[in-house]
Amino acid sequence: MRLDDVDLNNTIFTCMQEIAEMTECQLVSPLQNSTVLLESGLDSLGFAMLVSRLEEELGFDPFVQMEEPVYPATLGEFLAIYQKFAPAQ
Repeated sequence: MRLDDVDLNNTIFTCMQEIAEMTECQLVSPLQNSTVLLESGLDSLGFAMLVSRLEEELGFDPFVQMEEPVYPATLGEFLAIYQKFAPAQ
């Protein structure tokens, strides 16, 4: 069984909020698929922390699994990468 996309997205949003609080950043509201990552409120360090936290929470890092690196520009692209590489449960 594959990790449900809703659960996956909720985990990502929760981790984003936690990282924003830890780094004293303010996420834009509302976060939407079209939100540009660099305008979301997290800086590059925040995103590095987010990917690390997500690996701990989800047990995988999609950016390591990619054959060719992809750098998502929007939140929707970021979510799609995690959805694509989510392992079967």
